[in-house]
Amino acid sequence: MAAQPAPRPGRLLAVIALAIIALYGWMFISGNTTPKLGLDLQGGTRLTLSPQPSPGQSVSQDAVNEAVNIIRNRVNAFGVSEATVSTQGSGSSTTIVIEVPGKNSSLAGLGKTAKLDFRPVLLSGSPAPTVTAKPKTPPSTTPSVTTPNGNYSPAELAAFNALDCTSPTWSPPTNPDPTKNLVTCGPNPSEKFILGPVLIPGSDLTGATASFQSGTTSLPEWVVNLSLNGAGTATFASTTTKMFAQTANSDANRFAITLDGAVQTAPTVNAVIPNGQAQISGSFNQQSANDLANVLKYGALPLSFTQSTLETITPTLGAQYLHLGLLAGAIGLLLVLLYCVLYYRGLGIVAVGSLLVAGLLTYGMLCLLGHTISYTLTLAGIAGAIIAIGITADSFVVFFERIRDEMRDGRTYRVAVETGWKRARRTILAADTVSIIAAVVLYLISVGNVQGFAFTLGLTTLIDIVVVFLFTKPLLTLAGRSAFFANGSHWSGVDPERLGHQTVMPTPAPTRTPATKGA
Repeated sequence: MAAQPAPRPGRLLAVIALAIIALYGWMFISGNTTPKLGLDLQGGTRLTLSPQPSPGQSVSQDAVNEAVNIIRNRVNAFGVSEATVSTQGSGSSTTIVIEVPGKNSSLAGLGKTAKLDFRPVLLSGSPAPTVTAKPKTPPSTTPSVTTPNGNYSPAELAAFNALDCTSPTWSPPTNPDPTKNLVTCGPNPSEKFILGPVLIPGSDLTGATASFQSGTTSLPEWVVNLSLNGAGTATFASTTTKMFAQTANSDANRFAITLDGAVQTAPTVNAVIPNGQAQISGSFNQQSANDLANVLKYGALPLSFTQSTLETITPTLGAQYLHLGLLAGAIGLLLVLLYCVLYYRGLGIVAVGSLLVAGLLTYGMLCLLGHTISYTLTLAGIAGAIIAIGITADSFVVFFERIRDEMRDGRTYRVAVETGWKRARRTILAADTVSIIAAVVLYLISVGNVQGFAFTLGLTTLIDIVVVFLFTKPLLTLAGRSAFFANGSHWSGVDPERLGHQTVMPTPAPTRTPATKGA
């Protein structure tokens, strides 16, 4: 039989020490040293949207429910943020209320209908009004201007010349007719346009993702990748074939992608695109690319909305309840520590160290996730963390009792740690797996604060596994090299008295006393 490799607890302890150092180093370097708090603890931002039905139509409950689902998906794209999406009122007076923790300017785009269109560029120019010395010719006596991509009327040209995209009062045209030309502005604003009728409707879009890759320039940049269905692919292939044959960098060589009547980008066509995989690029940063991709990915809203209010709201519970929650957690942790020390003595010190390591990892992960996936800590999340204290302590109890059982069978402390670990780890993994499955199921079928509770419970259960494998077990192995545990000291927790039996010592042989002779 091959000899079992000797355990090397120092390596595992070094791994978890480096993980903690790296985690807290990131926290202090980035300045993210506190978790993000939820609506109930720190307040947030509330957006109220009012539906605007088309003339002659009413607001149906089905359309409102569909809009709520789409908006909820868009909000969830921000991350695990404890956001709430609800409705108030009924019929034409229905409003949708969105609440997100903290100050979040991205909420303003949630109510966009996200009507995406591909249109040919007929004419582009400076965003400022065009000054001309010639008198205006009445539109009725002037023929339309013909371009390689179509034509526009003198009235549209006059509107184009008069358009001031730099004005703070400018807003995109409302519900533009897809069969007619469109006079509108570009982003920033950098240009104004006369666009032709819609070539490809947004309904032909099947996907949108943001990525950092090579775009229209030689340097990497943030882009939004679009996928088109069969009809969109065929139209886009014929359109890019026609435009690619035009003069490079001319208006006839460009098409515009509009979102709710405003041009998002108007790239030139430098190749025929036959596979329906388009790419929006130009002037994107990470946030703007992700925001656009999220809005497009979850589809157009069935209703148009106007923003009624965008306001900051106060905490629903406040700092008092945060302090009470933290106090409850501290009391629970203290009781567990006292029990471990009083009952397990020396082994209890190992449990105290393990709980402190678990606490450090949990706090660091909450800070990390708060600033990477927008996870916010609510009172329900704090409750999940408190429950995790019991789950972690339960793992220690299982392991300690296995060690004590092995020693009752006559094994030494060092052997008992290794043999007891083989049995205890199966029980620990089985129990933690059940907790993780429960947390995942609860997260998937719930919303709001309950999701936060499930997320925190699952996270802390995973941390329990890491701590038991990388800290508790190696530390107990290392402790066996000391006489305090190896010899079963009275305060070690594995002394014969604590194990429930007395060590039987051999009976000494009787000594003979020499006889005393009488006088």
